[in-house]
Amino acid sequence: MPEITLSLPAALGALVIILLIGATIVYFGLSSGLTGTTITEPTAVGTATLTPTTTPSPTETLPPTPIPTETPLPPFDYTVRSGDTCGGIAVAFGVSVQSIVVLNNLPVTCIISEGQALKIPYPTPTPAPPPTDIPNEATQTAQACEKISYTVQANDTLSSIALNYNIPQDAIKFYNGLSTDNVFLGQPIIIPLCERFATPGPTPTATLPAPYAAPNLLLPADGAAFTLANNVVTLQWASIGTLRDNEAYQITIEDITSGQDRITDYVTDTKYIVPTSFRPDDNLAHVVRWWVTTVRQNGVDDQGQPIYFSAGAISEKRVFTWVGVAVQGTPSP
Repeated sequence: MPEITLSLPAALGALVIILLIGATIVYFGLSSGLTGTTITEPTAVGTATLTPTTTPSPTETLPPTPIPTETPLPPFDYTVRSGDTCGGIAVAFGVSVQSIVVLNNLPVTCIISEGQALKIPYPTPTPAPPPTDIPNEATQTAQACEKISYTVQANDTLSSIALNYNIPQDAIKFYNGLSTDNVFLGQPIIIPLCERFATPGPTPTATLPAPYAAPNLLLPADGAAFTLANNVVTLQWASIGTLRDNEAYQITIEDITSGQDRITDYVTDTKYIVPTSFRPDDNLAHVVRWWVTTVRQNGVDDQGQPIYFSAGAISEKRVFTWVGVAVQGTPSP
């Protein structure tokens, strides 16, 4: 084979030409491959819009309405007298023996001595018993019976009360739940008028008018306090209607603190002025209890004094305090 000899410049020029030819081929090859290719522009993703959430305002809560509670009255002082017992004191003041024992830290047997100072609570109202389902025949008869209230007076006995009202003694015991024939001064009892004895003979007897309702006490308010400046205490109550010629209001006043002073008087007016002689003569605040009822005259006694018997229900019992003498100051040395 013939040898071809090239000089260095010629060889470099041939090499450059070969590289240019190869580059041209590669360029056109790539250009033809990209022809027909679609370039897709990217789609912008939408921005999410946040919707604000409405927060409900808090509901205002009103405070509960306070329920008024009854304020108990403070106990009053009582000095034990000769012959007193816890049971007798409890009956006189309308409270339980247990309440006296607890209030005065007494032993369970309630041992007291003459001259001992006791705290006596005010009586609390007794809740009414729950109603029964269906009353039996005896209960229905008792409920339908016409009844009036009567307060035991001085020298009263169960037999004398029964005789005055012409009613069997056992009937009064039954309607009052009494186990004995004993009654106490100031004790309220029920008189069953439906149990009266039949009057013998053809002569009809006059029918007694219906009993009056209990008088409504007006003044002074329950628990009122009177001091040395009050020379007069006036008791007032509402009228129950027009009284008949032989009827009156019976007013009863008793000094609970002394346990000895008591007034029973009769008026036709609806007020009563407490006599000055009833005013306490010491510097203690005496507790005075009073109540009113209507009475009807039924003849006279041996001294010509009218005899009264109950003509209606008894009012509520109220109390007030009264100081009669100024408290003496302690002399300085």
